[in-house]
Amino acid sequence: MGSSVIEIIEKRKSVRAYESTPIDGEIYHAVLAYLEIEENLTGLFGGKANIEWIWAKGDNGEKGIKLGAYGLIQNPQAYLVGRIKNEKKALVEFGYIFHKLILYLTGLNLGTCWVGGTFNRNSFAREIELGQDEIIPCITPVGYAREKQRLLDTTLRYVVKADNKKPWEQLFYDSDFETPLTREAAGALVSPLEMVRLGPSASNKQPWRIVLSGDRRTVHFYLVHTPNYSGNKLGFEMQRIDIGIAACNFDLVRYELGIKGSWVINDPQLNVKDQHTEYIASWSLSPGSSHSGD
Repeated sequence: MGSSVIEIIEKRKSVRAYESTPIDGEIYHAVLAYLEIEENLTGLFGGKANIEWIWAKGDNGEKGIKLGAYGLIQNPQAYLVGRIKNEKKALVEFGYIFHKLILYLTGLNLGTCWVGGTFNRNSFAREIELGQDEIIPCITPVGYAREKQRLLDTTLRYVVKADNKKPWEQLFYDSDFETPLTREAAGALVSPLEMVRLGPSASNKQPWRIVLSGDRRTVHFYLVHTPNYSGNKLGFEMQRIDIGIAACNFDLVRYELGIKGSWVINDPQLNVKDQHTEYIASWSLSPGSSHSGD
């Protein structure tokens, strides 16, 4: 990525209308090269995802894959399609892996859009030879953003409140779920956490909650499930992907800032607010590392 991760995260937005301009050959091959690197398809805890490039049109320009019946995406040049086993941890891993890819594409000035519910899964499953017990959680169209975005883009962003992000005190906590975390107390982790806050999520629910431990060395990630969430009717828990997205933003930014640490699963057994709140994972500073904010 030529720009900083923070710049790319702040720049990224959903693109639903694309130019007819073919994707540059060098860019296409750069993406294919990215997908051939095992590390890029590996999640927080070693889980893997398979991601494939599918052209929207055939070699002779004939009509290719049809996204679905809703018509929300106009004129994409290609799609990136991910597949994984339908398992709880795998969904978190997929969110991490696929969002890292989307940020890479953003750095190449390609437009993308997380699409989870409004596409024809059967069409894509035939194209990628979906394996037993595998699902296609999400796809993204790929292309160059249309200079003059359609009214639909603006309308959809308004409907899902895409530009309305929850404030710090509703997302980040200090030691427990009773005390909101201040930016001052977050110390050097303020930027990684702010990029979590700005991250995309299904229906912009922002279901992540994060608790910074009292010793300022561990960051605990929680998922607040939305009761009766419509996205879960697809046969998998879509909001687990959102936690992977949040973890990706946090991880890439802290790495860029030189903050060393690693991911673990070690439930601190905090008193959660309700039965909808579930511990997912933690990130801990490496021994000997420190950051200000105490």
